[in-house]
Amino acid sequence: MASEPFTTEPVTLIQEVFPGDTNAYNTLFGGRLLSMMDTAAGIVSSKFAHRQFVTVSIDALKFKKPAYQGDLIEVTAKVVFTSTHTAGCHVIARRIDRAVWECEDICYGFFFMVAIDSQMRPIPIPQFIPQNDEEKQLWAEAEAARDAMKAND
Repeated sequence: MASEPFTTEPVTLIQEVFPGDTNAYNTLFGGRLLSMMDTAAGIVSSKFAHRQFVTVSIDALKFKKPAYQGDLIEVTAKVVFTSTHTAGCHVIARRIDRAVWECEDICYGFFFMVAIDSQMRPIPIPQFIPQNDEEKQLWAEAEAARDAMKAND
């Protein structure tokens, strides 16, 4: 196992909101947005550690605003916390209104991904070390979210 992460760069995915992604109000289904965010968390974790990952838990997501049919959804994920086998990813979703090309945050939260081997057993990953105040703050928030979820097990 590498002692250093392979990369700490974020991953950004962009998708369009199509009619099949929306409800009767012409807004994006929450579950569809959750899927996009989970995909970004899985990719950024794999890129970070060069391992396969599965989702183990998701912090309570904050749905701030809707997205509409025709919008673009930009999802950015970054590994901000690690434990022996787990990568904690901060994921932010933004809608881009193509009429004015403006972005606004619509949802954010923490996704916790566990690295697995071919037998679906947890395996160790490189460790993330926060380098600045923003990274230290996100680490603390992710750790608090993980600890709160573990307390409810």
